[in-house]
Amino acid sequence: MIATREQEGLYLETFKQLENALARTGPSWVHSIRQAAINSFAERGFPTTRDEEWKYTNLAPLARTPFRPAPPELAASVARKVKQLGAEALASCHQIAASWSANYDISLRSLTNLACPRLAFINGRYCPELSTPETLPSGVKAGSLAAALQSDSRTLEAHLTRYADYNNHSLVALNTAFLEDGAFIEILKDAVLSKPIHLLYISKPNGQPTVSHPRNLIVAGANSQASIIETYLSLSDDVYFTNSVTELALSEGARLDFCKVEEESAASFHYARVQAHQARSSTLATHSIQLGALLLREEVQAVLDGAGAEALLHGLYITAGRQHVDNHTTIDHAQPHCSSREVYKGVLEGSSQTVFNGKIIVRADAQKTDSKQSNKNLLLSEDATVNTKPQLEIFADDVKCTHGATVGQIEAEAVFYLRSRGIGLQDARSLLTYAFANDIMERIKYEPLREQLRGGLFARLGRTRPAEEA
Repeated sequence: MIATREQEGLYLETFKQLENALARTGPSWVHSIRQAAINSFAERGFPTTRDEEWKYTNLAPLARTPFRPAPPELAASVARKVKQLGAEALASCHQIAASWSANYDISLRSLTNLACPRLAFINGRYCPELSTPETLPSGVKAGSLAAALQSDSRTLEAHLTRYADYNNHSLVALNTAFLEDGAFIEILKDAVLSKPIHLLYISKPNGQPTVSHPRNLIVAGANSQASIIETYLSLSDDVYFTNSVTELALSEGARLDFCKVEEESAASFHYARVQAHQARSSTLATHSIQLGALLLREEVQAVLDGAGAEALLHGLYITAGRQHVDNHTTIDHAQPHCSSREVYKGVLEGSSQTVFNGKIIVRADAQKTDSKQSNKNLLLSEDATVNTKPQLEIFADDVKCTHGATVGQIEAEAVFYLRSRGIGLQDARSLLTYAFANDIMERIKYEPLREQLRGGLFARLGRTRPAEEA
């Protein structure tokens, strides 16, 4: 407890230094929000397992580690190297999560080559050398949040920090207190984007525990259609902490497809909050692919605040070794005639642990709600552990809501069937596991990303021995 308090004090000290540096720039409303957020964090501190929402996830290892922001010059040095070698040369030198490299085949090269506009960030800071803003189509404004705070302050004030609650969530408060840079995307009214916009976050620690606080704001105008890909990777296997918050604001009739891929180093900590607010007749589809990090917690919350809104939440987590992955989702039906569908799947190996807590809330005025939720887990090891808790909170009487969860192993009958067709034991297990996970991959609409992720998944399952792996 003493060590944890000392590290909380370190964040407070670092905040004072940051706020002093930023006091001369930026709009005053941002400084007021930062101050309120750090006060909230100081009051609450890091969540503990005594918190019901954190019962199965122990943040003590994170809370005890003296994380500091990576120095700006570190990002600048990486950017200079990129400029000298080129993005492809840098990508070819790197394999994500070195301890996984024998089993996993997704590389920085593949996830930086998605043939779509890209905004890149190193240690949470915008990196123009890796970005391709010149390929952005008409009908969209996209760039660094730090720059937008200077040029689009009025738009940001209407949306930034208005959805992700920093008063009751400690790590959201911490992110908000250190709000400095990230991505700001505004899709204009009636705009239809043919390709996604890729937000690429790369962590490059300097041998010391470092922390970054990416903050993203995506505003989808009325009747617009767009896709966003948000990717988190690393250039080393050092210990670091990514504390990210993404806010999605969908206007009436907007359609937004949001895909988040997390493939950070096996020694890292990752917290993410994805908060969406949906207006009338809007449609949001989220896809969360979780492959890396030692400890990962992701919270996805969609508020359906207009009649006829629709939310589709999809997730796939693949864990091994001592990984701990915690998914908390909330779909809040606040208005009538809304629908939601949620499917999360997990594949667990080694002694890894996962948590799934999915909550569906139907408010008193949200009549004619139609909601379904499913969490399915496949255990490839006797030492793996799943804690799953689907929840329904219904305050209306004219609704259709279902939920369910399963935890199991590969079916022996299915293995026998494939072996009877001449397929070996290992290949049979790999094919069945691939089919189980590929159900989520198939829901990703953008083919280049879907095929790269699917190829990496197949390569991993083809190399491992799920039944015997420790």
